[in-house]
Parts: sequence; structure tokens; C-alpha cells
Amino acid sequence: MSFFEESDRAHSLRTQLQAFMDAHIYPNDKQVWAEAAGQRWDSAAGWTTCPTVARLKVLARDAGLWNLFLPHSARAPLGLSNFEYAPLCEVMGRVHWASEVFNCSAPDTGNMETLDRYASESLKDRWLEPLLRGEIRSAFLMTEPAVASSDATNIQCEIKRDGDHYIINGRKWWSTGAGSQHCKVFIVMGKTNPDAARHQQQSMIVVPADTPGVTVVRPVPVFGFDHAPHGHMEVLLENVRVPAENILLGEGRGFEIAQGRLGPGRIHHCMRSIGAAEQAFELMCKRISERTAFGKAISEQGVWHERIAESRCMIEQARLLTLKAAWMMDKVGNKAAQGEIAMIKIVAPSMACKVIDWAIQAHGGAGVSNDTPLAFSYSDQRTLRLADGPDEVHRQSLAKLELARLGLRRKAVAMPVTRGC
Repeated sequence: MSFFEESDRAHSLRTQLQAFMDAHIYPNDKQVWAEAAGQRWDSAAGWTTCPTVARLKVLARDAGLWNLFLPHSARAPLGLSNFEYAPLCEVMGRVHWASEVFNCSAPDTGNMETLDRYASESLKDRWLEPLLRGEIRSAFLMTEPAVASSDATNIQCEIKRDGDHYIINGRKWWSTGAGSQHCKVFIVMGKTNPDAARHQQQSMIVVPADTPGVTVVRPVPVFGFDHAPHGHMEVLLENVRVPAENILLGEGRGFEIAQGRLGPGRIHHCMRSIGAAEQAFELMCKRISERTAFGKAISEQGVWHERIAESRCMIEQARLLTLKAAWMMDKVGNKAAQGEIAMIKIVAPSMACKVIDWAIQAHGGAGVSNDTPLAFSYSDQRTLRLADGPDEVHRQSLAKLELARLGLRRKAVAMPVTRGC
């Protein structure tokens, strides 16, 4: 199959997915936002899944549009390759909450990939299986408020061995998904040996969300949006005791696991960014075609011709670059594709921010209100310029790779493991 060819199975699934979006997602968009907005944060109860989303998940699973993101897994036989999945992920990305309907939403996708690749069979049975069935949600606890988390070696959360258990102490935030009452498990990154080599101090461990000592403190709003029903939460871990067998791969393997987890996650984020940009682009074109100012349709004003053309160019460039990265990950592996992964993480969210900003401008006051999805979409994409590594870190990594490729830098470069700010 050449680079531009779509497999028959992927094409069939994408056609089916688009039909499902038309029939069930777009018509229910306002209803889901209303259900989410109607929830108030309660630290004891948490948020619950929107009823409409829960209903649509049953339909999606019955239609076979389920767990499409996880390739090469005996436990998820429907999983596609990164290249096959990317266009489907873009379709889902047109509506913020849609990916959850197909059990393809972050952070569950990354956590399922992590458990599938690195967990013991007993941990897979306990946590991966209910995640694959969509019965529970999960969270990934990496970023910390007290340190610059753009450098993950700064992590201070302590994971200390105590006989047959580990005891965990630390404070995390931007723990997406931890606000849901259906979030039953965390994957926590912390330090097991502060005296080891710099990238061998950290480990990842599985923590049941109801373990004594776990406190979900609050949602951290993004431009005023609390992101119910899942949220980006601050979580306190105080003397949290879990069995030693919950450690993934063993002590000091946290960075190795993170490298495997974050590559596919960045592809998913970037394809959803392209979907969000496409949706904003269509809303922009429709709006300026319907409105008149100074005696003619706004779409006839020259400045909007420039913005329409520039938007289309930027979207297509980002899509092609992201598809190339996905193709390389499938063909040569995440490590060999780290330059392309860094490029898409730099390009896609920034592109989406620009296109959405123009769409907001086209809508005037409506664009910055909650009457359109644009303000929320902008906040979401702006956050992605920080999540899974800020732009600056990816640029630095890419520059080092390019210098090494030209023989001007001798030291090997690894993809940055970063999250948050």
C-alpha cells in the first residue's frame, strides 16, 4: 500500500463513522453541552457521564465503531494501525466529546496502550479489560504544580518501596479525567530512586482511584471552562499504599514507558486538532456567506478570501505531515519517527488555534460566547500547545535531531517526555 492509499477496512470504517456522526453526534452536540454544563463539581461524588453520551456509546459499540485506536492487541481485535486510524480520529475531532462515544478518548487511549504494552496479565485483567469495555474511565498523573513539568525529570512525587508495597506521596495536576466518578484507576509517574541516573529515577505505577490517601482536590479550569464531566484535576496523594506488583516493568522504567505512551497520543491529539480546525473552517465560511456588511456579503471582502485560502493551505499541510508521522510510526517505529512526531505537535495545535481564531473573528461577539463551540475549541487547542510538551521543548528536540542528522551534533537525542507547563 502506498502512502496515500487507504486500506479497504479503514475506508469502510471511516464511511461508517461519518454516517454515525451525521446521525447521532452532530444532532446531539448542544444536548451534550447542556448536560455537561448542568453538573456542579462535588469532590465526594465527582461528575457523571452525560446521559446522551452513555446512550450513544451503546450504539457505537453495537455498530463495531469501538476501540479503533489500539493496533496489534489480542484484547482489542478491531484496532487499526496509526496511519489507518488517523483519518478516523480527525472525523471524531470535529466534535470535542465524540471520541468518548467510540471509546477512543484521551487519556484512556494512552492508558490502555500503556497497560496493554507494559502491565502484567493480572493488571490487564483487572483494569485493561473494563477500560476496553468502556465500563470505567482512567487518568494519567504526571504533571506537578510545584515544578516546571516541561522537564519531566523535575518530578518530585515519591514512590517508596515498603516491603510488598509502594507508598506514594505527591501532588499532581492537569490529571485529565480524574474528575469523573467513573474514573477508577490512575497511572502515576513518580520517583523511586532519586540517586539513580537522571532518566532512571522515575517509575510508573497503577493506583486504584479509591485507595486511601487519594484526594481529588479540584478541577483546574481552562479559560473558565471546567471541562465537566471529566476535568483536568489537581490530585493529592498522601501515604497511598499499593501492592508492589502494580509497578509497570520495574523501577526506573518510567521514561521508557512514557516514550511508548506519548508518541501515539500525540498523533491522536494532532488529528483531532485537524478535525477541530476543519469544523471551525466550515463554520467560518458559512457565517461570512450569510452575513452582509457595508453593502455586500462578508465573504466578498478581500481579507476573507485571504483567510479562507490560508486556512485551507495550513489544514492540508498539517494533515499531510501528521499522516506522514503516523505512517512512519507504523513502518519504522516511534523512535525513528520522533522528528516527525515533534513536527506535528508543533504544527497542528498552532494551526488549529489560528483557524479557530479567524472563525471567532468571523462570528463577531457570537464567536467568544458559548453560543458557538468556537471559544471552547480555541481553549482546547491552546492548551494542546502545552499538553504533552510545550512547543518550545519540541522545537528544541527537533533542532537537535536536525543537527545530528547533518553530523553537527554527536550526542544522540531522545524524544522529550513532557506534559503540562
